[in-house]
Amino acid sequence: MKKALLILSLLLMTSLHAQEQKPVPMINVAGEGKVKTVPDQVSITISIETKGSKAEEVKRENDKKMDGILKFIKKSNIPSEDFQTQRIALNPNYDYEKKKYNYSAVQSVRILLKDLTKYDTLMEGLVNEGINRIDSVEFMSSKMLQLQSEARKLAMKDAKAKAEDYVSVLGQKVGKAILISDTSQTYFPPPPRVYAMKAMAADEALPRETLAAGEIEITANVSVSFVLD
Repeated sequence: MKKALLILSLLLMTSLHAQEQKPVPMINVAGEGKVKTVPDQVSITISIETKGSKAEEVKRENDKKMDGILKFIKKSNIPSEDFQTQRIALNPNYDYEKKKYNYSAVQSVRILLKDLTKYDTLMEGLVNEGINRIDSVEFMSSKMLQLQSEARKLAMKDAKAKAEDYVSVLGQKVGKAILISDTSQTYFPPPPRVYAMKAMAADEALPRETLAAGEIEITANVSVSFVLD
């Protein structure tokens, strides 16, 4: 009996406490901040692909070409920390008509070029060394962390301004933020078309201006809950 009375008493206290709690008036808004800048770096991923009927010969030839490519990159005064092998593959491909295997060897290297004026010279040299694919070209900024911080601050200001607009007609004021969520999404632009470089190598009139850097946009998104005073 005493145990039942104790449980009943606890339930009544919990119920009374819940009734005393009043809902906190608040508003939830989304904010966005954008910062544009002219890129000063470019990330380039290039590949060399070799095909043949014997796996060991295909691999050996591909390795030889890649050796020349890496040596050229070093001669171009690109620091060792700014280029890295991204992919090495040797794949069998079965020819159903001839009923035999052919092989394809691929090696890819990512290069971070911090001087955009050297882009054309670098690419011409890589073509001469035998690359036959450009897998991606991505523009970047050396001040990315600073720009991301600026975008986040602008997103918070945007959220607060929106909240103030909404409650201004209600005779209320925006109070403290009680919940902030970063809703930013990292955007990876689709890689550009994979270019065949052999045709370019045969062209003696390669253009000297082939890179249009334009601008890149850094975006931050937040969701903020403000208390209303």
